[in-house]
Amino acid sequence: MRARTWLAATVIACLLVAGCSPAQPPKVETPAPAAPAPEQAPAAGGLEPLSPSVTVTVGAKEVVSDAGLLIGMAKGYYEELGIKIESVQFDTGQEMINALAAGQLDVGCTVSAAGLFNAMLRDIPVKIVADKGVNVAGQGYYRLCIRKDLVDEIKDYQDLKGRKLAVVGTASLDEIALDRCLNAGGLTTQDVDLQVIRAFPDIVAAMANGSIDGGMVIEPFIAQGMAKDILDPWKDPSEYDPHAQTALLVYGTSMVSRPEVADRFMVAYIKALRDYNDAFFKNKNKEEIIDILAEWSVVKEKALYEAMFPVGRNPDGYAREIGIELDLAWYMDHGFLKGELTLEDVLDHQYVDRALQVLGKYQ
Repeated sequence: MRARTWLAATVIACLLVAGCSPAQPPKVETPAPAAPAPEQAPAAGGLEPLSPSVTVTVGAKEVVSDAGLLIGMAKGYYEELGIKIESVQFDTGQEMINALAAGQLDVGCTVSAAGLFNAMLRDIPVKIVADKGVNVAGQGYYRLCIRKDLVDEIKDYQDLKGRKLAVVGTASLDEIALDRCLNAGGLTTQDVDLQVIRAFPDIVAAMANGSIDGGMVIEPFIAQGMAKDILDPWKDPSEYDPHAQTALLVYGTSMVSRPEVADRFMVAYIKALRDYNDAFFKNKNKEEIIDILAEWSVVKEKALYEAMFPVGRNPDGYAREIGIELDLAWYMDHGFLKGELTLEDVLDHQYVDRALQVLGKYQ
C-alpha cells in the first residue's frame, strides 16, 4: 500500500510531436567505487530484505525527476528489500531540509539550496548521496525560457539586460541557473529585474499575460508553454551551465544512522533509474514506464512524456561532483554560507558504491 500525498497538476489535452530525434543520454561522471566497508558490504549476489520491514519517509513532489522513487515503488523494488515508502509533501524546500536535519524525514528529493549547505555547516549529518536529475545536452528539461513574442528582440545573452525575469526562489538552484545564463552575456542578476514567482505554472502564466519577459521553467511546463505558443525554450543550458547537477537525492540524519536501510534504498533507487534510462534513452519498455509515471507522478497526460525534454540521470547513481563544487563556490562567493564547505563535506557516494557492488555497472 503506498502512502502518498497528491499534488494538483495542470495538464494539457493534447501534444503532438513529429520528427523528434532520439534522446541522447547525458554524459555522466563515474568515480571509481570505494572499497565497501566490511561490516556493511552487500553480498555479491544481492541483499536480503529487511525483516521486519521498515517505513522510509521521502520528501518528494512526485514530479518526473522523482522517477527513481516512483518507478521503484510501482515495480516493488523497495518492497522486495523490506522497505515501505511514505511520500511526504512540503510547502517549501527549507521545510524539507529542516525535517531532514531533525530526523523527521529520511530522504529528500530536492535541489541545491543555501539552507541545505548551512545545515551541513552545523555538523548535522545530512548528505547528498546520488543524482536525481541533470540536463541532457540539447534537450535541457530545466532552462531559461522567454516569451514567444519576444524571440526577435531577445536573441542573445546581452539582450537579457534590463528584462523582467522570474525564478521560483533565490539563494537556490533557480537563482544560480539564471545567474550563470546571464554570465554568458557578461551580466548578473543585478542587471535584470528579478522577480520571484513561487510556482512554475505561475511563471508560465505570467509570460502568457505579458507581465514578465521570461523565467526559469521546468518540464512539463516547458512543453505545455511551447504547445500554447506562450514561450520559447531559447538557449540550451549546455551552452551556459553544462556541469549543473540540477536535482539531488539527500539522506537525512535518520538514514545516515541506518546503513542497512540506506544501502537497500539505494539499490532499489538505482534499479529504477536504470528502468527510466532504458525507456527514454534506449526506447526499451518505454510504454510501460510512461504508464507508471502517468499513474504515480503528478504529470498524468501520457502525450506529455513524448513531448517533454527528458530528465537526464546517471544510471550508475553518481552525482556530478563538478556541478556540486560549482554550486558551493557560488554560494560562498555570494555570501549565502555561514562558513566554508568542501565537496567531501557535502557529498557521500558510499551508498552508490555499495549498491554497484550488488548491481554492477550499467551496461
